[in-house]
Amino acid sequence: MHKKYDTFSKTLGPLAARLIATLYSKNRPIFNFQEAAKILGERASASKVLSQMINNGVVIRLKSETFRIIPFELGFEREYLGNPYLVARELISGKSKKEYYLSHGSAFNLHQMVTQPQLTVYISSPQMIRPCIIQGTEFRFIYCKTKNLFGVTEMWVDKNEKIHISDLERTLLDGLKQPHYCGGFSEVAKGFSIKHQEIEPQKIIDYAIKLNVGAVNRRLGYIMELYNIGSRIHWEFLQTTLTSTYQLLDPELPTEGRYIAKWRLRLNIPQEELLALRGT
Repeated sequence: MHKKYDTFSKTLGPLAARLIATLYSKNRPIFNFQEAAKILGERASASKVLSQMINNGVVIRLKSETFRIIPFELGFEREYLGNPYLVARELISGKSKKEYYLSHGSAFNLHQMVTQPQLTVYISSPQMIRPCIIQGTEFRFIYCKTKNLFGVTEMWVDKNEKIHISDLERTLLDGLKQPHYCGGFSEVAKGFSIKHQEIEPQKIIDYAIKLNVGAVNRRLGYIMELYNIGSRIHWEFLQTTLTSTYQLLDPELPTEGRYIAKWRLRLNIPQEELLALRGT
């Protein structure tokens, strides 16, 4: 056993030391009760050892039956959370590989489209889960139908761990659909502006057709034309998908502003304001 586990053997006993050593060897600093019980051989032992480790600041409880080891070098800092995206993965998935992806404001952050610190972690999943706050970080779960779990990729968030995340195009579409989870429509538009050279026009249009939300098609066409993303062929195709109904450009702002027939939108954010984002 590595010498850094000697302290655990002396203060918490050999079972705690064995649990910590085994979890680290499996690269499982975030783990669940079932894993602990399997390592220690029975549920009663796992329950007793984990209770002792929590009381001594060796692990913290993230939620019912989900725990995190506090790194030794932090001196058992009880407020430690670690990488919030890995915590999110374990909250929704753990070892069971349930479907999910980091989305909205979190995906905007990971794709480097925001400049403000993110205090909420957004996870999209077919599961209905209540939001929770752990060590000051809010984890918000957004319901996503199984058929809409597309446009998802993997991303490394540290040297050993990957998470599921919406790719660039899907991230932007989620922003157009629910901008309030991304800091508002202006932040979504800024993302389009920042990444305008990286966006694949046909891919984002294909995703929009698959998502099949009329308001998203309207906003997408308007923003693509405004920021010169794609070509006239792409914009004209999106126009063919529109009905006669008008939608607000920003669903969170008051119903005001001029109408633009081409995209069946009411511009409750001035176009000049969105054009100014290209310089930020």
